[in-house]
Amino acid sequence: MGRRHSAAKWLLLPYVLFLVVLPLVNRVAPTVAGLPFLFFWMLLATLLTPLAVWLARRGDLRRARAQAPAPADERGRG
Repeated sequence: MGRRHSAAKWLLLPYVLFLVVLPLVNRVAPTVAGLPFLFFWMLLATLLTPLAVWLARRGDLRRARAQAPAPADERGRG
């Protein structure tokens, strides 16, 4: 059950990037690559969201593979 929670924690990343941190990065004065910092932050969060979802899915697939029963050995039959 602990591994499932660790994979699901990746899904909290977009929430944190978009909502929790947003009041802290709501700035116009510093610019990054010619963009206001808030616009840069939203662009970065948008690009990191698919990565976080992929990491969560990868963790779920690993957990499912670890819990799957091993295939029966058919050499012993016959």
